[in-house]
Amino acid sequence: MIRRCDDHDFEPIWAIINEAARAYKGIIPEDCWTEPYMSRKKLKHEIDEGVVFWGYEETGTLVGVMGIQQLQDVTLIRHAYVRTSRQKRGIGAHLLSHLRERAKSPVLIGTWADAVWAIRFYENYGFQMVPTREKDRLLKQYWTVPERQIETSVVLADPKWRDLSVEA
Repeated sequence: MIRRCDDHDFEPIWAIINEAARAYKGIIPEDCWTEPYMSRKKLKHEIDEGVVFWGYEETGTLVGVMGIQQLQDVTLIRHAYVRTSRQKRGIGAHLLSHLRERAKSPVLIGTWADAVWAIRFYENYGFQMVPTREKDRLLKQYWTVPERQIETSVVLADPKWRDLSVEA
């Protein structure tokens, strides 16, 4: 079952993010890794900034989360994680589909450039990487991330965004 998360889900969201993010350790630059990957303070900040989490629940337990954030003229998919023991079972795909249905504008997703599995996942659902110059502009316009993260990240866009960017 997919449902919107609420305040009671804060700790499970935090736990899922940090457990699943272990896959990035050794993949992303060492100077970008923190322990835990996302602090409670950072998670609270993300929620306060408008990231709304949706969760995939199995037998009453949250096993996957994905955030959505409406900003200006785009929708960002943020912090998409599934418990390690539940990966490769379609949970991420269900969450992504659910959030895309709720998106009121073109969807953008940022991830680490060396996280090839994440990039491949999004490409399987019609997202394409934007060119580097555009990626840098988008990350600076819609995300609040350090310059080092901009250097080592990619942005993927859905077909709606690509159609708009061609018209611009």
